[in-house]
Amino acid sequence: VAPSQFELNYSYTEATIAADQVMLYKLACRQVANRLGMTASFLPKPIVGVNGNGMHTNLSVAKDGVNLFWDEDGEENLSEYAWTFVDRILSSALDLCLMLNPSVNGYRRLDPAFEAPNAIKASPSDRGSMVRIPIADRKSSRVEVRSIAPDANPYMVIYSLLSTGLEGPLVEGVRGTTSILPDNIYDAITHLCGSNHAAELLGPEVRDRFGELKKAVAVRSPRALGTMIKTGEIQFHHEVTNQHLWRLF
Repeated sequence: VAPSQFELNYSYTEATIAADQVMLYKLACRQVANRLGMTASFLPKPIVGVNGNGMHTNLSVAKDGVNLFWDEDGEENLSEYAWTFVDRILSSALDLCLMLNPSVNGYRRLDPAFEAPNAIKASPSDRGSMVRIPIADRKSSRVEVRSIAPDANPYMVIYSLLSTGLEGPLVEGVRGTTSILPDNIYDAITHLCGSNHAAELLGPEVRDRFGELKKAVAVRSPRALGTMIKTGEIQFHHEVTNQHLWRLF
C-alpha cells in the first residue's frame, strides 16, 4: 500500500512458535537489508502521509483437531464460542492497547484517514475495525486482530490476546458501541495502569513498571529529539523519518 512496503504471511502454528517466527524474521530481514545497503524498518509509522505498518495477528482455537471457531450456520460462519472470544477482546481493547502498541510512534499509525484499525468493533469488511472476520472454511476459520503495531513484543501480544479471548471480562453489547482506541500513548498508559485486567495478565507490579517505562520514553522523546533537530522540522515529536534518530531511543 505504501512505498517500499512489503507484507509477509506465515502459516498458522502454535502460539509460542508463531512468536518465535516473528522475531526470527525481523532478525533475518534486518541483516539482509543491511547487506544490501538498506534499512528494514518495523516502525508503525515510518513515513508521514502514507499508510503505516501493522502486525495483523490471526487467532483460532482448536480442540482434538477441531476448529472451535467454525460454524457454518453462525454469523459470518463463526461459532458462539468464537464471537465470545471476539467480544472479550473488544471489551478489553483499551486495557490491551499499550501492550499491542507500545511505542510513541504507534499512535501516529492509528489514524482513520489511512485505513487504520482504531475502531473497537468487529467486521468482515470494514478496515477501520480492530478485529476483522476473514472469509474462511472449517479449517481456516479465525479472527484477525489488526490494531497491533509491528514493534510490539509478539510474545506479549499473543499471550495477552489469547488470555483475554479465553478468560477475559465480557461487556454485554460491546459490538454495538462506537468507541475508538487512544490516539496518543499517554491515554494508553492511563488505561493500562488503571486496568484490573492488565494486572491479572501481567501482575500489578509488572503492569505498573511497564507503564512507568513507557511514560519515561514518551516524555524523553521530544526533549532529546529537540537537541538534535529543529523543532519546526517535525509536526509531532514522534513524527521522525530519520532511522538513525530512532535508533537512539
